[in-house]
Amino acid sequence: MQTTHPTEATVASINGIALHNAGDALTADELRQRAYAELLRQTAMQKGLLDAHDAPGTDGVASEAASSAIETLLEQELQVPEPSEEACRRHHAANQASHYTTGERVHVRHILFAVTPGVDLNALRKQAEGTLLNVRCFDGTNTKTGTDDAFGTAAKTLSNCPSGADGGQLGWLTTADCAPEFAKALFGHTEVGVLPRLVQSRFGLHVVEVLGREAGVAQPFESVHGAVRMTLKQQTYVTALRQYLSLVAGQASVHGVSLEAADTSLVQ
Repeated sequence: MQTTHPTEATVASINGIALHNAGDALTADELRQRAYAELLRQTAMQKGLLDAHDAPGTDGVASEAASSAIETLLEQELQVPEPSEEACRRHHAANQASHYTTGERVHVRHILFAVTPGVDLNALRKQAEGTLLNVRCFDGTNTKTGTDDAFGTAAKTLSNCPSGADGGQLGWLTTADCAPEFAKALFGHTEVGVLPRLVQSRFGLHVVEVLGREAGVAQPFESVHGAVRMTLKQQTYVTALRQYLSLVAGQASVHGVSLEAADTSLVQ
């Protein structure tokens, strides 16, 4: 793979096909997503699954024909075996508390440091880490006023979530109430109090306090076997897709975007 490093005015491209218009402001993730989609579109064309006259776009939206061709390409190229029952049982045993329990509830409050366009991520993380340290050191009722605590005060003054006005209170939550990455940090654990680490979600960085927990009921393997099997198949699919994308990226001329690439076939 031939790769060049972008400048401020660079238009990223795959094999000479532009991924965006000059001056477009794209995040690194958005640029990579467009690059991988264009790699797959071109690969589908090379394999005769897409008409050679299909026009590439610079808006990140593939044609209906291209989307269909890419779906067919991945069905042909990715081999996703059925997981064994032994593998399913191992996964269930290792993840029962966090994924296969019903009725668990957690009473939570948080301070959100939102990731917004143009925000300085390093500065945001430092602010969030400083706040986490402060509320852990001074958790509990504010001894000077006797009315408020460090966490609630920080939530009211710093949080980018509307809950900040109420001291960060989110109330009693179930897994269905949360983004998956937020739920993963909260459920299936025993910790109570301010969590010793920041929780990162699609919304930003969270300082989180667990005020209470209500245990759920563990689901036996037999009742969730289908869900376990689909989870393992999805994990295998994601791994196979990453390997395939690395392989096609290794055979392409990539300009202005950083992609993982392999120069030889990968064993799945």
